[in-house]
Amino acid sequence: MTAIENTALGRLDKEGRLLNAVLKGDTTKPGRFGFRGDIALKFQTQVADEKRPPDYSIEQVLTVAQDGENTIPILAGYLHSFAYLADVATVLDGVLSPNGSYFIFCNNIDLLAKYRTRIGDVTFLILPCDESTVWKEMMELVGVDKNDIKKLDTAGKLDHLLDAAKGVDARYDEISYEDGLARMAPVKNRNENRPV
Repeated sequence: MTAIENTALGRLDKEGRLLNAVLKGDTTKPGRFGFRGDIALKFQTQVADEKRPPDYSIEQVLTVAQDGENTIPILAGYLHSFAYLADVATVLDGVLSPNGSYFIFCNNIDLLAKYRTRIGDVTFLILPCDESTVWKEMMELVGVDKNDIKKLDTAGKLDHLLDAAKGVDARYDEISYEDGLARMAPVKNRNENRPV
């Protein structure tokens, strides 16, 4: 059994950032720890001992970390605003690698846009996500059919998808973070058009 504190996710767990976990434990590969859930980026001010949800997070995170390694090799997640990418780089500083694959799906970028944005020495692949899920978008991006993995458990599905994602040829145009901020659209209200 792989202990989370022996992986790159250990610090994030200690800081109380790993939330809403669908999976938080061993995967089907030896020494590999998987996480599916949210990573809190900015916490609300807590009053007394009241536990409040974070202001914003990387949502629908799909990631794995290897026992004894101090960086996360691959991560996919959703940001409600491209602007939060700076917080991703700050919060995950030290656990992301220049050689890693980091897929960030954003709500407020052009639906036809796909680009690479470098912050420090880490490159993020920025992709649109509108009314879908990171899981579905990643399945489509890497060409995994749901029938291929339907007999696998949650951990097995995560392993299969992220192993396939390592081979993605993402030669998207590179733009700066500042350029991305200038291009982003207003953030959509999530509760708009919802029945009361």
